[in-house]
Amino acid sequence: METKSREIYLDNSATTRVYPEVAALMNRIFLEEYGNPSSMHHKGVEAERQLRQARQILAGILKGKEKNLIFTSCGTEADNLALIGAARANARSGKHLITTRIEHPAVLETMKYLESEGFEVTYLPVDAEGVVSPDDVADAVREDTILVSVMHTNNEIGTVEPVAEIGAAIKARNPRTLFHVDAVQGFGKAAIYPKRMHIDLLTASGHKIHGPKGVGVLYVADQVRLRTILYGGGQQGGMRSGTENVPGIAGMALAAQLSYQTLEEDQRRLRAMKTAFVERVSRIDGIRFNGRTDEKSAAHIISLSAEGVRAEVLLHALEDRGIYVSSGSACASNRPHISETLLAIGTPKEYLESTIRISTSVMNTPEDLESAAAALEELLPMLRRYTRH
Repeated sequence: METKSREIYLDNSATTRVYPEVAALMNRIFLEEYGNPSSMHHKGVEAERQLRQARQILAGILKGKEKNLIFTSCGTEADNLALIGAARANARSGKHLITTRIEHPAVLETMKYLESEGFEVTYLPVDAEGVVSPDDVADAVREDTILVSVMHTNNEIGTVEPVAEIGAAIKARNPRTLFHVDAVQGFGKAAIYPKRMHIDLLTASGHKIHGPKGVGVLYVADQVRLRTILYGGGQQGGMRSGTENVPGIAGMALAAQLSYQTLEEDQRRLRAMKTAFVERVSRIDGIRFNGRTDEKSAAHIISLSAEGVRAEVLLHALEDRGIYVSSGSACASNRPHISETLLAIGTPKEYLESTIRISTSVMNTPEDLESAAAALEELLPMLRRYTRH
């Protein structure tokens, strides 16, 4: 009888497995503390207590205040609320927005929408490693610039942007300009302190940090004006109407707490795993790593291109061996297209459709990446022979 090989999940930037402790907490809330937090009876008070505790945990991690947090259904909604809400609320001060060419679609598509509302958007270039220059950001800021949006960690190639330096450069040029950071891929993997980094708006998501899907959070600094994009019962101070997802919010907060408890140790381990993998796989002919792979890159994201092998072919060949990766960005990998990020960093044409992303988490082991490297060593020569014939 054939024994199925152990599954190796290396698509953690797409989504993560929920921590057992998070699943247990959410299950208890689903079955026991299931009240509506707006209800005045005991069940409602129990639910409200879970929301308050979640706010305390997340505000503590971000070194902010509980009132600075707005819970949403996902990172995408949080990005939309930050950009559309801030643009509309501050339109009298100007209609100029700035972002980069390598942002997540949740930001880029929202910027395109705002252009249709009459806003002007400047899309800044990045260098070959995917880094946007703080000086370039500052040079683009004008008197009528009301918001700049730069991601913390790129979801495709793992570039970590110098957000603190960018924030300082923005405020030095125009103190009224708001700074938004999409930290969906950075939250839970790096220490992020919005006030210290001059960040006015910051978004994060539960399912990237071993929390549940369907929940996100938007940090809004004091004195930042937002206009709601969702109308209804007036929950969360009227900024995000709708009954709060109590199990999801509690689960995300616990996942964040668990992630930050062992952050430094986990990041050192993931960095060592990434370094060993890059060193081994770089010896394979026709391999190109996209973005940085050193200590200044995200420890959990590896983008590699294999010349002569289409990403989908390699992805499914690895899947046949129980190894799960994504082609480029999993947010769009089921709708193949040329990556804007790869184009922006000047990736040679022959590699554009041959890129996969390997993304680890605290649940992975060094053996997982060793197995993936061994599979690549064996598969690539075989797939290239098949392709060429």
